[in-house]
Amino acid sequence: MPHDLPKAYDPTAIEDKWAEYWVRENLFAVDTPTEKDGQEAFTILLPPPNVTGRLHMGHMLNQTEMDILIRWHRMRGEKALWVPGTDHAGIATQMMVERQLASEGSSRQQLGREAFEKRVWQWREQYGKAILDQMKRLGASVDWSREYFTMDAGLSVAVREAFTRLYHEGLVYRGAYVVNWCPGCQTAVSDLEVVHEEMLGKLWEIRYPVVHSNGEYLTIATTRPETMLGDVAVAIHPDDERYTHLHGKRLILPLTGREIPIVLDTWVSRDFGTGAVKVTPAHDPNDFALGQRHNLPSINVMDDRARIALPGSPYDGLDRYEARKRIVDDLAAEGLLGAIHDHKLSVGRCDRSKDVIEPRLSTQWFVAVNKRPEGRDVSMAELAIAAVQANEYGQQPMRFTPSMYEKTYLNWMTNIRDWCISRQLWWGHRIPAWHCAVCHQITVPKPGDAHDPSACTHCSSAEITQETDVLDTWFSSGLLPVSVFGWPFLAPDADGTASADFHNFYPTSLLVTGFDILFFWVARMVMLDCWFSQDVPLADGSKRTLKDSVPFREVYIHALVRDANREKMSKTKGNVIDPIEIVKQYGTDAVRFTLASMASPGTDIAFNVARTEGYRAFANKIWNAARFIFMTRDRYLEQTGGAMSHRFDLTKVDRHNSVLLGYPANPEAPASSESQSPLEHRWILSRLHRASAGVNAALESYRFDDAASVVYQFFWGDFCDWYLEIIKLPLDPVKPDGPEKLLALLVLLTVFESALRLLSPFLPFLTEELWHAYYQDRPPVKSIALMPFPVSEDPDFDEQADRAMEQLQNLIVEVRALRKESGVEEKATVPIELRIGADSSSTIEENRAVIERLARVSEIRFVDEISPSLTKRSTPDFDLAVLYERTIDVAAERDRLTKDIAKLEKNLASAEKQLGNESFLAKAPANIVEGLKKQYEENRQLLEKARAALSSLPPEA
Repeated sequence: MPHDLPKAYDPTAIEDKWAEYWVRENLFAVDTPTEKDGQEAFTILLPPPNVTGRLHMGHMLNQTEMDILIRWHRMRGEKALWVPGTDHAGIATQMMVERQLASEGSSRQQLGREAFEKRVWQWREQYGKAILDQMKRLGASVDWSREYFTMDAGLSVAVREAFTRLYHEGLVYRGAYVVNWCPGCQTAVSDLEVVHEEMLGKLWEIRYPVVHSNGEYLTIATTRPETMLGDVAVAIHPDDERYTHLHGKRLILPLTGREIPIVLDTWVSRDFGTGAVKVTPAHDPNDFALGQRHNLPSINVMDDRARIALPGSPYDGLDRYEARKRIVDDLAAEGLLGAIHDHKLSVGRCDRSKDVIEPRLSTQWFVAVNKRPEGRDVSMAELAIAAVQANEYGQQPMRFTPSMYEKTYLNWMTNIRDWCISRQLWWGHRIPAWHCAVCHQITVPKPGDAHDPSACTHCSSAEITQETDVLDTWFSSGLLPVSVFGWPFLAPDADGTASADFHNFYPTSLLVTGFDILFFWVARMVMLDCWFSQDVPLADGSKRTLKDSVPFREVYIHALVRDANREKMSKTKGNVIDPIEIVKQYGTDAVRFTLASMASPGTDIAFNVARTEGYRAFANKIWNAARFIFMTRDRYLEQTGGAMSHRFDLTKVDRHNSVLLGYPANPEAPASSESQSPLEHRWILSRLHRASAGVNAALESYRFDDAASVVYQFFWGDFCDWYLEIIKLPLDPVKPDGPEKLLALLVLLTVFESALRLLSPFLPFLTEELWHAYYQDRPPVKSIALMPFPVSEDPDFDEQADRAMEQLQNLIVEVRALRKESGVEEKATVPIELRIGADSSSTIEENRAVIERLARVSEIRFVDEISPSLTKRSTPDFDLAVLYERTIDVAAERDRLTKDIAKLEKNLASAEKQLGNESFLAKAPANIVEGLKKQYEENRQLLEKARAALSSLPPEA
């Protein structure tokens, strides 16, 4: 029975139960319609965490925001789909398995590629779903029947199809370019996977002898002396007058005896270093471009582990930094080392291994994102730029929230370079290209061809081998919005599950993600998915426009979670907060509510465990309120021996039943009036309307903090602190049963059930437990998450009740304060004198019982003036005094009033200054000016009352 709820709220006792229930019952699955059903879907895709991952605070924030939104949309009656999945994470996963092999005294080379891939699959089955299991435990309301993995068969087909299409469009090519090479991972990595850090290094000046010059040198400056072994030239600016006499001359490369030319190039800065730049095309992207302009050779002097690879050289086999030390020493010994300067430089490190990146010439596969292929009048980058630009009607196919990220995105897309998509790994989607040993040409299957070629398409030789590289992980994850909904199996007349999924759920509605993968993933999804989806007709056969080609209609960029001191969390600083540990201590709901209460667009979150303690107390408050309500209901039923419906027609109290039960409003219901029900009932329903409107409006604009604040203030403040205390009067067990008690119970139960639904997206476990208890385990549907969300058609439902209750609350608060100030014992009841306007006295009189109970008042005496001998408190609406036998400390009272007068005079002077400032009045918003005028008038009245009270005090002895 509901009244058997345990006395103490224990989240660990309920969360596992409901997490398992939601998954077992498959409550959040969305069936695939057989055809486009016309119902608008709200679809979001989980940014796929790596299979190597464990939940961190960034994940928890991301998933909390997504879960709040998907639960909210689902409860609003929309077809809400949240698709989960994981990414195969090529570099990270291969590193994990290689470490495991190393601990066993083995390696991937010893296993061979096929056996190694099997080993990775085994690892994935054993460890790769940990983060999804954590999501299940934390109650993420995803459709688990649609869970994907980026190496799944269907998604792998999509990856192959995308590569082959782009290759045959001339957008994928293979070439030798300088890439970011990670010696630890032994693969190329993208610019985005390089983390730069400022550090103090050295700038070495090296003297290059001029050929046939009788001892003349050209001095260059470098931060990487070891790369000089691969120098093929020295460049100077053609207009640098210092070196005009060296035009056309050659230099001797120190320590090698090799001659290299001096070349002229306007790219060279005359102000950096000596104005002469060594040219090493194989180890610097700028040098590579310069070498291309001057037809210079490229000499790669390092192997894949960043060791010198120059057979016959004294440095061959040395690590790059050991070689640097030896080279600097040898240059000094030969008198070719000049000055050495301290120099700040930006060092790039691999985001995965933390190794220093080595720019290195390497043959890789690229996507030409800025190229317009034959038959298309736009490039991939141009299409992705157009996706966020407004059309002639001011509409954007895709928009960013906060909007500032739109500029960041456009700036990056405008300056984007060709995308290196190959990785020197064994784990991942192997590039579907075959090299011929006879003609050395490349064979790539035609789009739609699922069979691997058996012979070279150029010379028909059977001596072909597949490319050993795999595709960049971001290439496959960039296809997710189209691939998870069935692309490329989307013939115009297709009538299958995949086609129906695509037509119903693509484009997705929203992507919730962090800034850190804006370019890694978001931009690449926009490029790839716009490119491929534009070829897919709409369900009615019409051509798909850019508006319906974008992978998502909106991108919400959430904030970073920092520590309580607003420092970025890092293992080095030791300030990382493990969300699982916090959840174990305080419960999932409390952690979710903490994150929601601090999450607003564009503002980082300073996570403070003290806030979580506070929201754990909030959850406990809800639990205790439920226990009181259920015991009150059960007691009533026992006393009356009757049954009670859980759906009540409260048209006498609320003309908008939609806010209560999610059902359409009754247009014939009479408007509320004072004669129809007590003030407290009309007021709490009005507050429920206002809270419902506030939560819905806040979530529409991703103001999770505002939404959480509204529902918190409503439940703890309005419902618990005020309404529950007030209705203890009509629900007093000693009172006889009758319409007043029944109405109070009906409103109480209805508002509480509505409040549970209002809270449900934020506190899913607690509300699920209490909602089932509310219905005594016979609920109308399987979960509160499937019930309608409260929606108010009129947030100003009953302004008259709001104003009247505000008067009562102000009076009760002032009485309580004056009792404390006057030293009245806590349990004692006392009379009060009250001077208040005639238009308000009727409200006070009608609700006398409420004031007497909540303020411990034995009698209310309406007076024209407060007795001079009494200590009084004054507000703009009323004056108040407590009748209590106590000797007034005249000196203390005079001191208090004097301080009040000084403060009020200061406030008035400040307001007069602002109101007398014509410039301020001209610029300030009207509501600010009106508010200032109202504040001025209130302070003026209070000042008059304070002065009068001071003058009425007995004179000093």
